[in-house]
Amino acid sequence: MLKIFSKLLDVNAREVERISKVVEQINSFEAKVKKLKDKDFAAKTEEFKKRLEKGETLENLLPEAYAVVREASYRVLGKRHYDVQLIAAVALFEGKVAEQKTGEGKTLSAVPALYLHALTGRGAHLVTVNDYLARRDAGWNAPIFHLLGMSVGSIVQETKSYIYDPDFTDSSHGDERLAHLKVSERRDEPEHL
Repeated sequence: MLKIFSKLLDVNAREVERISKVVEQINSFEAKVKKLKDKDFAAKTEEFKKRLEKGETLENLLPEAYAVVREASYRVLGKRHYDVQLIAAVALFEGKVAEQKTGEGKTLSAVPALYLHALTGRGAHLVTVNDYLARRDAGWNAPIFHLLGMSVGSIVQETKSYIYDPDFTDSSHGDERLAHLKVSERRDEPEHL
């Protein structure tokens, strides 16, 4: 009895259960996206962007878009997102914290959320704790984003080089504020850090 009561009070368990239903929707697209040819992935990205322009929401696109990202990752890296990584990706998309231990695939978990946010044309930023991880993760994720027809940039302190206006940017925390301000300035849109 106590176990049932404590589970009802456990917010994390309820969130995981709620998001697991979204993962079931993602999984329902798997057979369909497996049939895509490599050239179709960039076309899917354009299709998603057009659907957004017509008023569809990111939340509505999420299941299919995440399934497309999972297949793209499998095609170029040989790594298929596990359901638990998709749970983390949904939580990240929703602006929540997703805790994962070392080796549980945090880098891969971030990709679907970054992709979905990048579909808006406003870019998506992933902040890491150091330049090594920024460089590594941008390089590792680049083949996925390229197959999806998107660009990747990175910011590292050693070079201060940056390709402005990519769909996805990976940086260490120190340079993110500067890049965010420059990208916002270029878009003439007020942004909050």
